Amino acid sequence: MSADTLDSVDASGTARPADAAPSTVPAVVPAVTFVPVAPRRRATRLSAALRRAAPALGLFAAARLTGLLVLWLWAEHIGRSPRQLLAHTWDSPWYTRIAEQGYGYTIHFTDGAVHSDLAFFPLYPALVRAVTTVLPIGGGTAALLISWAAAAAAAFAIYLLGERLHGRRTGTVLVLLWGLLPHAVVFSIAYTEPLLTVFAAFALYAVLTGRWLWAGSLAALAGLARPNGVAIAAAVCAAVAYELWKRRAHAPWRLWAAAFVAPLGWGGYVLWVGVRVGDPLAGYFAVQDGWRSYFDFGADALSDVRDIVLRPAELASTGTILIVCAAVLLFALLLVDRENRPPLALLVYAGVLLLITVGGGGSFFESKPRFLLPAFPLLLPLACALTKARPRAAITVIAALAGLSCCYGTYLLTLAPMPL
Repeated sequence: MSADTLDSVDASGTARPADAAPSTVPAVVPAVTFVPVAPRRRATRLSAALRRAAPALGLFAAARLTGLLVLWLWAEHIGRSPRQLLAHTWDSPWYTRIAEQGYGYTIHFTDGAVHSDLAFFPLYPALVRAVTTVLPIGGGTAALLISWAAAAAAAFAIYLLGERLHGRRTGTVLVLLWGLLPHAVVFSIAYTEPLLTVFAAFALYAVLTGRWLWAGSLAALAGLARPNGVAIAAAVCAAVAYELWKRRAHAPWRLWAAAFVAPLGWGGYVLWVGVRVGDPLAGYFAVQDGWRSYFDFGADALSDVRDIVLRPAELASTGTILIVCAAVLLFALLLVDRENRPPLALLVYAGVLLLITVGGGGSFFESKPRFLLPAFPLLLPLACALTKARPRAAITVIAALAGLSCCYGTYLLTLAPMPL
């Protein structure tokens, strides 16, 4: 019996309806707190989901800890500081600087390039600042804690999606594959890919479970994390459009609200940067041009591929071509597999991320695999195949991926000469 159906409570804590006979209890009775049913049920569901996800989360943690151990040992061997590599590599100092001092820092280069901190979206620096305000730790440590927590939460959300689509075993394999990607070392450093992934994955789960306000809100937060966070806003809006088409005149207001809220994070920051630099619509993209980063439908990337194929190249450059080609192939498999084809929202999300990666041009060709890290739906065909494969074959593939991930991640962070 819920609390709102009761008018009084007797001395023993037993509920008494209003029309019951008066009791001979003292005038002052002990207070009884009624726990609402809905939060109790939500807590129970969350606890059950965490228990189901425990094997997947354990495997993910083992994969990332093994990668960290290999990185740590190699860094010590070559005389590099492991903590420096994790907390202050490439873009990491930009985030911690924004957290400490706000926006406004710009570097001008002799070749005309202009690197402004306005290119970096605000959610991650804001969280770093919040953590350092509450805890007596530095910005680098706070950034690492946020990235690690976001990676773990993202693994949980990815498991929930995989479980809902194909069952517990596939959900577990999907999380493990995500943790063993060649660039998975990024999940262990002070970068924003884990933060984008956690909000995007939970937004997609909210879409699949019909929680439209949550989907829109989480997509807005994802849009504040990274430039390619626009992919999840597009996915939510596409799912809303499909639902509106199906329901027509019977569409609830929550659908419209989700479509309105989803792009606010990404669009709001882009507009704010534009206003700040004096060009509301094109200002943010001018900032990206200063970083030699732009969208040219893949023309610049094809030129890079030609140069890499025809001339001696760094391992990371060749690896980039192979990883992006594998991503394109996996997306094609998602489209043609009618039996296991994921819902529209996941297809749009992965497709937009892939389009941004392949179509992007500029001086950061070797960063393309990192841009694909949040595109976990691309791993669904491989996860389904490994789930159905013989155990020995599946273990062999996973062991090979683990070795590649540990060694290649260590190379990227300690030896590769180009930005990660």
